[in-house]
Amino acid sequence: MAELAAIGFCILIAGLGVFQAMLALGAPLGRFAWGGQSAVLSTRLRVGSVIAIGLYVLFSLIVLERAGLVPAFGSAPMAHCAIWVLAAYLVFGVGLNAISRSKSERMVMTPLAAALLALVLIVALA
Repeated sequence: MAELAAIGFCILIAGLGVFQAMLALGAPLGRFAWGGQSAVLSTRLRVGSVIAIGLYVLFSLIVLERAGLVPAFGSAPMAHCAIWVLAAYLVFGVGLNAISRSKSERMVMTPLAAALLALVLIVALA
């Protein structure tokens, strides 16, 4: 079960990575991210999108390591700790998306963040 949850997590986070890349390249999808303040992101927020992509890679490695699919860090205790840090981060993300001023962000990103959290919890508790 943990393996399937990890793969599901990676699929969803890869989709988010593509979305962030589109934002960084200037796609007018800003209403779904970063508070939804503008359709096309500012330079500062575009840099944030690029940073988010790097974080998504790290998150995927953490989940895959914890599920036993990839020896990313070579340390089971570190993976165990990191998965719980990631879970806490996603709890925070669900909350921030839920209170966004952007209705589009609330409607799309809140359930997506909740799904990512659920998948991480399945892996963490396995």
